[in-house]
Amino acid sequence: MKVAVVGATGMVGNVILKVLEERNFPVSELIPVASERSVGKTIEFRGKPYKIVGLTDAVNMKPDVALFSAGGNTSLEWATKFAKIGTTVIDNSSAFRMDQDKKLVVPEINAKALTKEDKIIANPNCSTIQLVLTLAPLHKAYKMRRVVVSTYQSVSGTGVKAVEQLENEINGIEGDMAYPYPIGRNALPHCDVFLENGYTKEEMKLAREPQKILDDRTFSVTATAVRIPTAGGHSESVNVQFENDFNLQEVRELLAKTEGIIVQDNPNTNTYPMPILAHGKDEVFVGRIRRDETQPNTLNMWIVADNLRKGAATNAVQIAEYLVTNQLL
Repeated sequence: MKVAVVGATGMVGNVILKVLEERNFPVSELIPVASERSVGKTIEFRGKPYKIVGLTDAVNMKPDVALFSAGGNTSLEWATKFAKIGTTVIDNSSAFRMDQDKKLVVPEINAKALTKEDKIIANPNCSTIQLVLTLAPLHKAYKMRRVVVSTYQSVSGTGVKAVEQLENEINGIEGDMAYPYPIGRNALPHCDVFLENGYTKEEMKLAREPQKILDDRTFSVTATAVRIPTAGGHSESVNVQFENDFNLQEVRELLAKTEGIIVQDNPNTNTYPMPILAHGKDEVFVGRIRRDETQPNTLNMWIVADNLRKGAATNAVQIAEYLVTNQLL
């Protein structure tokens, strides 16, 4: 199986290569793809060196699957070129997420909707994935009406430049700024660009993507997305109002038996999810599970996941695994 990784030298691209290796994905030929300045350099995969190629050469090599993580503009220009020659594209950018002709997939929830005809598959936003994976079993059991989510997102979600800004600030070094303000010892209520309605693009992704993934617009989501000075891992404070009442122990049991979720919820032992514990892991961690005592049928939760893994690379590779297992490539 020929596998292209577009954006192989970037933060998510690096993690995709790592996850492909860890999960023993059946790669017979790797095609690492990056921008012109990286073409000709080599990367290592499974102990072997591979030369980085440009996008045109990658298309000519006709990969079976292409995992894209090179930004929306690259995806818009090149994903269809790969799809036309029969390659299945799994795209990490926001380019196709809300395209009504493209499926937005979290494998544990809606991979069964995929067919051989789906040549461009969208990977959801990192914050959406951990949110919707947790909400899906609860929605099925109690029917959601409204979700209020506040995010605490790591600088790795912005990219290498932001990680460098945080490290520079910690070490007292002046350098390039990824953000309009310092991020160290700070919190920026500003993820992505502001829109006319006063929300950011990140907040609107959280509002719209869960409805598409769950194929249900009977519930609403409102979000505030905040960038905090952690190097990796996104956290979310989530308040969910349901149509039907719930039992807290049943909620914990439902989540605990959901594929991809680990419940960490014991206040007596200070057991709760944290980014530092989620780092390098593929699961979504849920804790601080409690009733909202101000509203009927309403639940509070705290959700944490590694945004570069389940929030991006792992989810994309899991989609590819589903396609291989079900002979959809």
